Order: sequence, then structure tokens, then C-alpha cells
Amino acid sequence: MLPKESKKKGEAINRLTLGQKLLAYTKKPFSFMLLIAISISAIITLGSVVWIIIYIFMKGTVPLFAQAKDLFALTWTTTNQSMFPALINTLQIIVVSLLIAVPIGVCAAIYLVEYANSKSMFVQSVRLAAEVLAGIPSIVYGIFGMIVFVNVFQWGYSILGGALTMSFMILPLILRTTEESLRAVPNAIRESSYALGAGKLRTIFYIILPAGLSGILSGIIMGIGRVVGETGALIYTAGITNGLGNILNGDGGKTLSVHLYFLAKEGLYTDKAWATALVLLLLVFAVYGLAGFVENKLKREY
Repeated sequence: MLPKESKKKGEAINRLTLGQKLLAYTKKPFSFMLLIAISISAIITLGSVVWIIIYIFMKGTVPLFAQAKDLFALTWTTTNQSMFPALINTLQIIVVSLLIAVPIGVCAAIYLVEYANSKSMFVQSVRLAAEVLAGIPSIVYGIFGMIVFVNVFQWGYSILGGALTMSFMILPLILRTTEESLRAVPNAIRESSYALGAGKLRTIFYIILPAGLSGILSGIIMGIGRVVGETGALIYTAGITNGLGNILNGDGGKTLSVHLYFLAKEGLYTDKAWATALVLLLLVFAVYGLAGFVENKLKREY
């Protein structure tokens, strides 16, 4: 089929109504069964996510506003069970882990795509190692961080140790997503840049990286989501101290997810546990929204 005929056929299909499309599917039983299975799976998935979000809002909204003074107190006590120190500890670990993992992961991906031989044994080994490390359970990273940072380096439970452990966890994720994004950029764009006299570095930083920005930010967002929701690795590295941790002084402190875990485990502060879960959910929404805003702004700029 000629390209023009194929394009006209695609436009004609797009103009069909939903009923006409369903009628066309009924003429092919196997395709119709697949359509039903995919639709049911999508509805179940979307419905489950929406129900979880609604349920958390229903259970956590009233305690959050009713006990806001206690939940957001500057210091934690056995009476108020404040989540504010844990929230600050979480933000510290997010910032430090991203400052470590993002430059290393992006630069490594640039080297693998733009400089190294894609068929070499070294590149294949790095990709295999990244895939393996991305699938390792978080508790293994926690034990590694405890042995190295807590015991060998003798830092004790610290925000820095937890952030370094989390940077090891999200580094393979950022590396692989960035690499795939850069590989998806057409070679014609690179060749056009070289033809106009741009050098290798200028082409990478002004052409290739902006073109693959969506994938890079997606990897960073997934990394942030993993840091925010992590408990096992941070219990063994950042500790379970209820106070406010300080990365400069080497102090440790539990994060928001660890705080939620202990509230739910004890069973004495169920209402505050739901309020903490709601704040954790809102934090994830805020991070995703901020990342989307930055992505759109950078897309318009470049």
C-alpha cells in the first residue's frame, strides 16, 4: 500500500465513532476478545488506584485537620506524635540522593550512548549490572548500607548514610531510563547538528539532552517515588530516631514512610497513621506535579 493511501485509511479509521469501531471489532472475534480483556484490565487498574486514593482521603482528611497542631509540631513527643521531623528528614534524603544519583546516572548514560561502543563487552556488562541492581530487594541495600556506612565508616545512623544508600538504589533506574531516552533520539538530529558545525559536547547538551528530556525526568520522578516510599533500607541506615535529623552533624532520623510504618505497627495512633498516609500521598502528588511543570517549561524553552 502506498504511503498516501495508508495515511488516508488511518484518517478514515480515526473519524469512525465508538459504535462503528466496536462493530468493526465484532467482525474479528479474537480481536474483540482482546479488546474486552484489555478494557476490563484497564478499568480494574484505574478503579483500584482511584479507590485507594479516595479511601486514604476519606480516612485521613478529618484527623489531619483536627490534629494539625499536633501532627505538624516542630518537635516530636509521645503525646503529639508529630510527623514534621519525619517530613523534613524525607526531604533531606530526597535532595541529597538526587544530587548524587542524577549527575552520575545521566553522565554514565551519555557515555554509554554517545561515546562507548554499544556492542562492546563493557557496555553489555554495565547494562546487565544495571538491570540486576534495579531488581534487588530494598532490604539488601539496607543491609549493605548498614555494613558500609554505619559500621565500616562508623557514621552511625545518619541522614547522609540513608541518602547514599538510596542513591545506590535509584542510580540503575536513572541510568537505564536516561540511556533509553537518548537512544530514542534519531541519528538524523545528531548528523544535522554536526553538519551545521556543532561539536560533540554542544550537540549533546543543546540537542540530544533536551530531546530526551521527558524520559530523563520520568526516571528521576520514579526515583523520587522510590525514595519517598522506602522503609526497609532507611530503617537500617537513617535509623528510627523520632527527632529532626541533620545531615551536616551526622544525625539520623526516621522518614515519613518509616514514621507511618511504626504508627500503623503500634496500633495506638490509627487516626494519625491515616493522616500521615494522606500527607505522604500529597507529597508524592506535589513532587509529580512539580516535575511535570518543570518538564513542560523546559520543553517550551528548548
